[in-house]
Amino acid sequence: MTISSTSSTDPLANSRWDTTDTTGTTKKTGLDQKDFLALLTKQLAYQDPFKPADNDQMISQMASFATVDGINSVSDQFGSLNEVMTSSQALQASTLVGQKVLVPTDTGYLDGNGSGMSGMLTSSDNMKNVTVRIEDQNGQLIKTLDLGDQSAGNVKIDWDGTDSSGKAMPAGNYVIKAQALVGQDRVDLPVAAYANVESVTLGSASSGGVVLNLQGMGGIKLSDVLEVAKA
Repeated sequence: MTISSTSSTDPLANSRWDTTDTTGTTKKTGLDQKDFLALLTKQLAYQDPFKPADNDQMISQMASFATVDGINSVSDQFGSLNEVMTSSQALQASTLVGQKVLVPTDTGYLDGNGSGMSGMLTSSDNMKNVTVRIEDQNGQLIKTLDLGDQSAGNVKIDWDGTDSSGKAMPAGNYVIKAQALVGQDRVDLPVAAYANVESVTLGSASSGGVVLNLQGMGGIKLSDVLEVAKA
């Protein structure tokens, strides 16, 4: 069936795909339920009386439209839910300003005010002769910490910010490396560093979500934080 023309009273005459008209008025960019009913009415009005539309076909068309309309509705609801979750996450993240967080990196920041630097090492097995090396960004050894034997799990690392002679080191980034005897082998242990949260950058889920800005260490996603501790 082909409709050669429609009058100005046609219910579909105002349904256009253009986003704006000559007067700058915003137009619809898709068909809604009202448009579908108008199309259905036209189809019934112009059908061949000797070959009327099949009932099953009509029901199938209505079911298809209902499905598409339902999917669009669910998509809109998910978009709203995503905005609510992002706002809630941002509110929670704002309470972290001024706190310490544990992040998955072997590089920490020493602020030079005498508070030192801390981190965490972990192992699923018992460890013997655990040693921690503090190095500068050039790989030069600053100090070695002897932690002795440790049970499996997480072990806190505290460095007072001084070198092997007791001299205070300047502010900057320093690398934490840990080794231990596990079984018969001496192995490198995974480490993480604590960092101070200076500010929070809010963003949508599509742009990466909430980002914590860490002192001397740049930004990190809130979802990548391993632990939150007191400052």
